[in-house]
Amino acid sequence: MKTKEPFPQHVDQLFTDSRVATMANSAYSIIENGCIGVTGKKIAWVGPKQALPEDYRNKCDQILDCKNRFILPGFVDCHTHLVWAGSRSNEFEMRLKGVTYEQIARKGGGIVSTVSATRKAAVETLFDLASKRLEALLKNGITTVEIKTGYGLNLETELKMLDVVNLLNQRFAQHIEATFLGAHTLPPEYKGNRKAYLDLVINKMLPKVKSQGIATAVDVFCENIAFSLDETKQIFKKAIDLGFNVKLHAEQLSDSKGAAIASQFNALSCDHLEYLSFESAQTMAEKNVTAVLLPGAFYFLKEEQKPPIKIFRQLKIPMAVATDLNPGSSPVHSMPLVLNMACILFGMTCEEAILGATINGAKALGLENLKGSIETGKDADFVVWDIQTPADLCYLAGLSPIKMVVIKGAVQYEKNDSHS
Repeated sequence: MKTKEPFPQHVDQLFTDSRVATMANSAYSIIENGCIGVTGKKIAWVGPKQALPEDYRNKCDQILDCKNRFILPGFVDCHTHLVWAGSRSNEFEMRLKGVTYEQIARKGGGIVSTVSATRKAAVETLFDLASKRLEALLKNGITTVEIKTGYGLNLETELKMLDVVNLLNQRFAQHIEATFLGAHTLPPEYKGNRKAYLDLVINKMLPKVKSQGIATAVDVFCENIAFSLDETKQIFKKAIDLGFNVKLHAEQLSDSKGAAIASQFNALSCDHLEYLSFESAQTMAEKNVTAVLLPGAFYFLKEEQKPPIKIFRQLKIPMAVATDLNPGSSPVHSMPLVLNMACILFGMTCEEAILGATINGAKALGLENLKGSIETGKDADFVVWDIQTPADLCYLAGLSPIKMVVIKGAVQYEKNDSHS
């Protein structure tokens, strides 16, 4: 973290009188009485106020007094399924009565029920529904969002979902990364004919998704109720050949060894990982694969097997944290709530959890050079919080004490109240 750089000859905006938790160097890295200079869409300077030149006011178009509030990088939500139609609150009630997620899926519920509703929905309907969710994420300090497909499971609807993601990216300030998840589950019309659906995904869907030009990554749900190791390998090989990044839903319900396979393909991330073995974790460490932890799904599914946090620490595997926003297993729209869950349910420290929602979330998307920390040259994505310490973001469960959200140098949300 460079704080001795000379102040630029000119900045568009200077955010002063703040406490800046830069999240650089894998720590809070707090600058007391800190300032952030922004030029265009980038951070032009970060440092303590005493390092400003005497004539700094003449070098700024606008000076914003943050009144000793905390500034942190915008949250990077690196795992969501934000585009869908329909509701699965009935399944929530079923699970409360003792029916398992796997039992619901095998009886035609789960992902398949959302697929049916999403296939029927028009682009305009999906956009309106997704817009409300994306706006809620913005008001929780999320400035970068990954959105997966996987509720189409046919070529038409998968491409339709990506069109919706593209519309969201055009009309909302947040940076959006689109991921193709055609291998989410087997659609009902292919029951008993897995080979034909795998052929559809590999030889028709993937090339069409590539030519559409919206998705940058390919994901697979590798699990005993979804896709096997061999099927995952086949999909990944084609995805890599087409120039996609890859990532994997792995080890959520069992130790399927998917993480080891994903590591062989240099995956950006493996996500869930409750049943991850030490051997598979070693392969992730060797290939610098980020572990994405999803406490919302753990909570909603009332799981008991926790991801191996101690192993991640031991092997120095970056731990990201995400909402996993989806209609079935994690209808969670609040990153502060997820941070609280990460600490209480998984035993992460507050610093680890916040790193997970910032710089490590950016690593899980391959965006660590642009997002996730407040450093010179990075995108000016940050949030002004009305808190006493960064740990408040984990401690004040469900509360989102935001004052201002800045994305690429522009204020995109500001909370005005009589106490400010």
